[in-house]
Amino acid sequence: MRLVTALAALSGALAVAAGAFGAHGAEGQAVEWLKTGGQYQLVHAVAALIAIRMGQRISPWLFVGGGGVFAGTLYLMALGLPRWLGAITPIGGIMLIVGWLYLAIGAARARD
Repeated sequence: MRLVTALAALSGALAVAAGAFGAHGAEGQAVEWLKTGGQYQLVHAVAALIAIRMGQRISPWLFVGGGGVFAGTLYLMALGLPRWLGAITPIGGIMLIVGWLYLAIGAARARD
């Protein structure tokens, strides 16, 4: 779990950097892509850390991986890479949704 914890922390740092770049160094559509990517990535970095603390094993990976795919494709488009990358973005979103479902199932099955 150390690796996913470290990746979640790095994900949070990248999200803050992307948000700062969006607020101070980007223009046009890139600002929205950076803002959206940063918000989703940061929320899911924190969710991964909480899920780890809860003893979850699958949802933290889905949160970190899904956040990376979702936000990463938006960041790449904001930096000028092809817009077809936007077709990959929903894969990250699906990973995030599945992560939340795993978290809910795990919480429902947990014993107090």
